Amino acid sequence: MQTNTFTDLGVSPLFIERLGERGINAPMEIQSKVIPRLASGGSLIFRSATGTGKTFAYLLPLLEKLLGRWDGTPGSTLGRNAVGPALLVCAPTYELCSQIKQEADFLLLNTGIKTNLVIGSAAMGRQIDGLKKDRPQVIVGNPGRLLILAQMGKLKFRDLEFLVLDEGDRLVADELFEETKTFVALVHEELNRETKLQTIVCSATFSAKSRERLLSLMGEAQSEEANNEDVLKEKVEHWAIYSESRRKVNALRSFIAAADPGGKKKTFKALIFTGRGRDVGTIVAQLQHHKLAALGLWGDMDKKDRKQALDDFRSGSVRLLVTSDLAARGLDISGISHVIALDISEDKDSYIHRAGRTARAGKKGIMVTIGDEEEMHRLAKLEKKLGITVYPKELYMGKIEAPLPMEEGEE
Repeated sequence: MQTNTFTDLGVSPLFIERLGERGINAPMEIQSKVIPRLASGGSLIFRSATGTGKTFAYLLPLLEKLLGRWDGTPGSTLGRNAVGPALLVCAPTYELCSQIKQEADFLLLNTGIKTNLVIGSAAMGRQIDGLKKDRPQVIVGNPGRLLILAQMGKLKFRDLEFLVLDEGDRLVADELFEETKTFVALVHEELNRETKLQTIVCSATFSAKSRERLLSLMGEAQSEEANNEDVLKEKVEHWAIYSESRRKVNALRSFIAAADPGGKKKTFKALIFTGRGRDVGTIVAQLQHHKLAALGLWGDMDKKDRKQALDDFRSGSVRLLVTSDLAARGLDISGISHVIALDISEDKDSYIHRAGRTARAGKKGIMVTIGDEEEMHRLAKLEKKLGITVYPKELYMGKIEAPLPMEEGEE
């Protein structure tokens, strides 16, 4: 049963006031489940669909604990001078790290508790100076840069109390697992033996392999799981539009014209997925050629251009953003009304990550798959695996309609 108020969950009036400034007046389901568990201590591994409030689910109780012991002294969150941070959040992408830090800063405004961002895209010298000068109680970073600074002796974990692995499935994927494993092992080596580390792992999805790896990183800590997959079924409507492969972009254009007639529907904002990063530029060029304002994201994109594209999409000055799955990891963008997939695999986690970009913060959204015959078969399999209902749609005379029922004897 969902708890009705943040007060019931033990959230302080200070944080409740801050949340109210964003119009967040009641906890989301995952927050009602996770906040009491973390407040009572003990490690936790939980799964929650993208956009369901998982960042605040762990930040609120952990920052609450720090705030309760904060005496205003730099580096002091334990009632004495601490060595290193008390809370460390590790995430796989620079953007996700930046977003988590922004949320922590929002909650901690005017409290005196300092946060630092430690990511690979920033100048290391400045980061080292910042750690020395600020002596932050909260650090957010990616495993590679955290590991380097720790190995250099510039980042200490002796008095670390809380370790969060956000997007845990990505942190233990093959390309990051060794870095993450080495980093977590170093944390445990440096810990004060009197300190009991509380480890929190969260993600939208967990494969059997990633879950096994993550549990191995949690040491002797027990784990629990709080599930929240209802968003995919209750808040997202799933549509399928058939198209020959060579005509998919034409179908995409027709869909956009029908969903946003004249480009005047301010609530329309679409994130468009393609499985191959090299196709992003081509799709964007085709949309722009037909006078549709669209931008793209790809893996090796210039950092400044990427930031500008995201800023334009967030502000609504551009309402079509084409991206690959890799380039979209870690994105947190509100107000996406439609997610449109121009291809589909049989991997249910991929579908969950894509669909989870819409229907955020309790709102509803639409997941549209534009695919050929083979992809429609894959989608049918996913429909069964995920327990969702996919509604077939057709584009006719500038409108999105359900297909007419077949006459008897038709195939």
